[in-house]
Amino acid sequence: MALTKDRKENDTGNGTKTAAVPPRGGNGVRRRTRPDPAARSRGGQRFILVGLVLASAYSLFPVYWLIIAATKDRVGLYQSNGLWFSGFHLWENLQQVFTYEDGIFLRWTANSFLYAGVGSLGGTLIALLTGYGLARFDFPGRGVVFATVVGSFLIPIALLTLPLYLMFSEIGLVDTPWAMLIPCLINPFSVYLAKVYTEATIPFELLEAARIDGAGELRIFFSIVLRMMTTGGATVFLLAFVNTWNAFFLPLTVLRGEENWTLNLGLYNWSGKRLESGIDVTSLVLTGALLSIIPMAIMMVAMRRYWRSGVTLGALK
Repeated sequence: MALTKDRKENDTGNGTKTAAVPPRGGNGVRRRTRPDPAARSRGGQRFILVGLVLASAYSLFPVYWLIIAATKDRVGLYQSNGLWFSGFHLWENLQQVFTYEDGIFLRWTANSFLYAGVGSLGGTLIALLTGYGLARFDFPGRGVVFATVVGSFLIPIALLTLPLYLMFSEIGLVDTPWAMLIPCLINPFSVYLAKVYTEATIPFELLEAARIDGAGELRIFFSIVLRMMTTGGATVFLLAFVNTWNAFFLPLTVLRGEENWTLNLGLYNWSGKRLESGIDVTSLVLTGALLSIIPMAIMMVAMRRYWRSGVTLGALK
């Protein structure tokens, strides 16, 4: 009776019959359960978190070592544990940095701000104009121009340094601020980013409505496009500023006199000296290097709300 009951068939009403489900605890086949998606998601999040922590530690460790080294005097720098403090001589090191060679460090800092600030600001404006033209205007050779832009930023800047030096030598711009400012004004990668941001944020309908109202092209750009491109422009400016601030090979080639050197080039010159006039130049180099990263850190923090959304906007394309 039990076996007959277990195999009892139910009439579905249309002539077909379905077998009853075997009882629990019988000899029925057990189904394999699928993995919990939530558990898999948590495992992936842990893996990503561990990777981010390791990447952050790898990136921040040199900064940590630099902060430790900048607080030491000459004896502590060479005879103590490199990963921990040995006295606190940061203020003495700062005083030596600002007074060494009649305060040339401050001149190098001003030069770096000039090249990175003015050059990046002008380069950003030119890039936005060019990117807007490539994105919203149809003209003969547009594809060739864009292909040239893309191919240009794929060429390493080191390969262009010698041709730039020869060209500037012919027109007498070597060892002048223009030898650094002119290359900063032309940045193909910034043009590419500006084109991407324009396509993502500036609709054709808005431009056509402005033209119907009688606005000229320059007025449309400076009154409408430039305001809508604030996020993208801030991202382009920030990337150009960091790239110019950290530039080394170009200023090494086109700048000769100490008065026109950048901060990185000046610190490199100091690093070639071991001891001069009783002052440990190595400590000055380390302290100066610590000071050189402060402006970039301030810039990143001050503009974080722009470049975060700007990078996300660019990623949409």
